[in-house]
Formats: sequence, C-alpha cells, structure tokens
Amino acid sequence: MPLYEFRCPECGIFDQWRSLDERNLPAECPTCQQPAQRIFSPPAILSGSLRLKQEAKEPKLIQRTEERSPPRVKNHTGGRPWMISH
Repeated sequence: MPLYEFRCPECGIFDQWRSLDERNLPAECPTCQQPAQRIFSPPAILSGSLRLKQEAKEPKLIQRTEERSPPRVKNHTGGRPWMISH
C-alpha cells in the first residue's frame, strides 16, 4: 500500500497508508477527526512530515563546566614496548 499525504485545515499535514482504490477519498484527521484532502507529493521520496521528524538541523553543542585532567602517561621499563598494558 502506498503512503499518501493529507492536509487537515486545522492540524496541518499528516500521512496515511491507503489502498489505490481509496487514494482520492478524503481521509479523517487522526487528531481532530475532520475530513482532510489529499495533497500531491512526488513518489519514492519521504513525505515532508516524516522527513522533518527524522532530520536534526544542527548538532547540539555541549559546554564543559569542569576542567579536563591531562592524559596519563604510561611508562615502560621492560624490553617489550609493544606489550604496554597487556
């Protein structure tokens, strides 16, 4: 079954899976139960409402409030330096 986009005059755009026989019939809005008309969207592309839910616009920035400690240095006194921390 194809996924179609519908526009509710009160709530906006929503998606609904429908058979080809029902593609042109008005759909009931899942939020307010008013009839909604189908809108055109190109095939094989995520619909606008699904795409907006999945994309993050920019990465979140995290500021550290405490100082980072310097990295610890491992010293090796044996004859096999490649065996450090084994």
